[in-house]
Amino acid sequence: MKMWISRDGDAVVTRESFVFYVFGYEHPKDRAFSFLKYIPSALKSQFSPSFLRKKWKLANVELLRLEKLYTAQNYQRLLENFRNNFPSYVYFCPFRGKEVIAVPLGATKKVYVPSERLQTMLGEENKDRLQRLALNLVTLLSDESGVSLKDFGIHGSIALSMHTAKSDIDFVVYGSRNFRSLENTIERLVNEGRLAYIFSRKLDRIRRNRGRYRGRVFVYNAVRKDEEIASKYGDFKYSAIKPIKFHCQVVDDNEAMFRPAVYRITDYQPLDSASRLTRDEIPEKVTSMIGCYRNVVRRDEKAIVSGVLERVENVETGKATHQVVVGTGAHENECIWPFSEKNRAKVV
Repeated sequence: MKMWISRDGDAVVTRESFVFYVFGYEHPKDRAFSFLKYIPSALKSQFSPSFLRKKWKLANVELLRLEKLYTAQNYQRLLENFRNNFPSYVYFCPFRGKEVIAVPLGATKKVYVPSERLQTMLGEENKDRLQRLALNLVTLLSDESGVSLKDFGIHGSIALSMHTAKSDIDFVVYGSRNFRSLENTIERLVNEGRLAYIFSRKLDRIRRNRGRYRGRVFVYNAVRKDEEIASKYGDFKYSAIKPIKFHCQVVDDNEAMFRPAVYRITDYQPLDSASRLTRDEIPEKVTSMIGCYRNVVRRDEKAIVSGVLERVENVETGKATHQVVVGTGAHENECIWPFSEKNRAKVV
């Protein structure tokens, strides 16, 4: 296998036929931080979380998908399952001081990179109806937005060639500016009646990343370009301090569409006495590890946040700042929302 540099959203199939998705952009040289999405049906007894009834097939292997992918409880259960049955997938991160799930690169059987999968599909002769529809949609959006086809990628079940006739079209766009251009283009096409938004989930109306094209559901997200990856694994050390709840002002959303999603903030206002901080502890940013909280608050908007305050130390210089992490895997109900009295009630 050629040299692979792992990036958020790449799919990894391991020798046991686990299907993981890479999380983020900072990884040890011999591992990829990832979350588990599918397991072989034959290994179900070794895992405690619940699975969907529907089954998928990758090559000749029947797969099951976790019912809930992103809860803290499920993550802790999976960590315990891997620790007991597949310990090579558990890694103690010295820069976070805790065990996490990380795929050893030596266990990797195949990697599906969205940008590469799109280029492969464009060159294939025998495409099925859904593949043709997906390529038609991406080509339309490229033409209308001016974003090069090389900056798009095919994601999800179509990328793994395990889709059915009823599967969604899942794609990515590379780069912050390209994402904003695409977002504006889709809004225009919706207004022209050529696409439609889907608002069936509570965050759909805010994120507007789900829609319908020729009767088919599509979902899109963003991946960083190489030049947008500003730090590498080991540059920073992270130390959890305490859970806090607060509202604030978002001053920069240029990294809010990625995973992790980064919101630069100001005007920290605690919502309870436990969230009062010293001046040195005031966070500069909110970082969401939970994918559904990408792109939910815009620049100059107020946000309401429940997460864990972390000290972030530059390993080389020793300089420290603070951030709030949403999605630590240790607590439920961590979130970031646009500020409103209704959302304030949810967090408090």
